[in-house]
Amino acid sequence: MAGRIILVTGGARSGKSAFAESLAAETAGKKTYIATAEIVDDEMRRRIEMHRRRRPADWRTVEVPRHLVQALPDILVNTDVVLLDCLTVYVATLLYDLRHEQGDVIERIARSEVQDMLRLMADSGKVVIAVTNEVGSGIVPGDAVSRLYRDVAGMVNQSFAAAADNVYLTVAGIAVEIKGRQVCAGEYL
Repeated sequence: MAGRIILVTGGARSGKSAFAESLAAETAGKKTYIATAEIVDDEMRRRIEMHRRRRPADWRTVEVPRHLVQALPDILVNTDVVLLDCLTVYVATLLYDLRHEQGDVIERIARSEVQDMLRLMADSGKVVIAVTNEVGSGIVPGDAVSRLYRDVAGMVNQSFAAAADNVYLTVAGIAVEIKGRQVCAGEYL
């Protein structure tokens, strides 16, 4: 199967990761799971362990909370299917690491990084499934840092959706395709 980019979005606890994992499992080839979360407390440790237990033992897991653009070439060359979970956690870490920069600088860095990621993914010929949170469906955040996070995450999500061959929205454990490209006669994934 030719390479493609698939984006799975939805609200918190909407079933995004489980759906993305099922897409990856149904796609032939070696799988690599890119985990962007870091263990920062016991609660996050429990969440990460839950995700680890769900994944098949033959999937390679690579933890990349930072510098994903630099890590992607080596990851992509050694796999057929990549599951990146999740973009919004990656954005949160990026914003934290750049917390002393001005918002426009952070946005410029994030935009450049996402363009580089998408170029590497598209050029790889691999299937890349990216998971993200839909952060624009709630209220306008009350502080500048939260609004910056929403804005940067929204830009990242829009960039990925524009580049993606397929986009799925998950709601209450149900995935709905909101953008698709026919990949062979009568079949969609």
